[in-house]
Amino acid sequence: MTSQSIVPGALMAAEVGEQPAVLAQILDAQDEFAAAAERIAASKPRFVLIAARGTSDHAGLYAKYLAEVLLQLPSGLVSPSALTVYGARPDMHDVLFIAVSQSGRSPDLVDSLTAARSRGALTVAVTNAIDSPLAGAAEIAVDVRAGAERAVAATKSYTAELLSLYLLIAGVRAAEAAARLPEAAARTLALTPDDRLAAVAAPLQYAERLVVTARGYSYATAREAALKLMETSYLSAMAFSGADLLHGPLAMIDRSVPVIAVTSPGRGGEAMAPVLERLAELGADVLQVGSADGMPIAHEGIPEELLPVLEILPLQRLAWRLALDRGVDPDRPRGLSKVTQTL
Repeated sequence: MTSQSIVPGALMAAEVGEQPAVLAQILDAQDEFAAAAERIAASKPRFVLIAARGTSDHAGLYAKYLAEVLLQLPSGLVSPSALTVYGARPDMHDVLFIAVSQSGRSPDLVDSLTAARSRGALTVAVTNAIDSPLAGAAEIAVDVRAGAERAVAATKSYTAELLSLYLLIAGVRAAEAAARLPEAAARTLALTPDDRLAAVAAPLQYAERLVVTARGYSYATAREAALKLMETSYLSAMAFSGADLLHGPLAMIDRSVPVIAVTSPGRGGEAMAPVLERLAELGADVLQVGSADGMPIAHEGIPEELLPVLEILPLQRLAWRLALDRGVDPDRPRGLSKVTQTL
């Protein structure tokens, strides 16, 4: 056992720091992604379905927004149980079926993709394990190139999935738009140094509940941030679309419930304005991500649809810091393993 693996949080911290290099490796393989994107475009799909679990499900939510906005295609997140537990076999001709999985070994995702392919869908596997059963079952398999991830909490595989999905869906314009992303990721990590991170985490150390909220592309960030806080700090963190928050859950917000609001530049961030106004009226303690007043990101020159790759970085570091402050080793959350087998 190495000394790195003994120090609490060392694995997660190292993997968070690797992300600029991982993003650069993905862009170096843009020809492979371009070829896959051309095959997808040539199939002229009429609908996009995305299957995933856990962290990858949040990457799938991001891909749903990409397909709906950039491709103008109706899109949905699959309920794998409909195919695996209930045996549904809908007609999937003209459907693009994308399965996203870090390990590529969850039986329900493999079975769902196999069923979709048998019913006429064009199937794509997006995975960090190109030799996995999921990749073998798909017509198109894409390696997200995150490398081995030893911490249980997924970090670099998540941002690798986001960029990979963007390259697949955005097509010919994708590589140029993403060219600055590795540098922006490195700058974003540097924008919240350790002393600032400790100050941000301190008010949350004894919180019992926490809400994360965002709109648009950033909603995936809110969902993933809440998951990271739950699995590393054992904190009851709930994620809501800013619009949904105003439709009822706002009633639980008071001064004892901290709120993390993702308000990066762009239409999604602008749509959060009325949410921030209501939170201010309630006296809520709000930490803004994507804002210079909270946890900033290096957004200059990065299109809005790629900002989720940057937004999650300071939130991963916050989850890591908060876990340590609460006496938890974020590398080894209780009851969790790297690969979860769901049927």
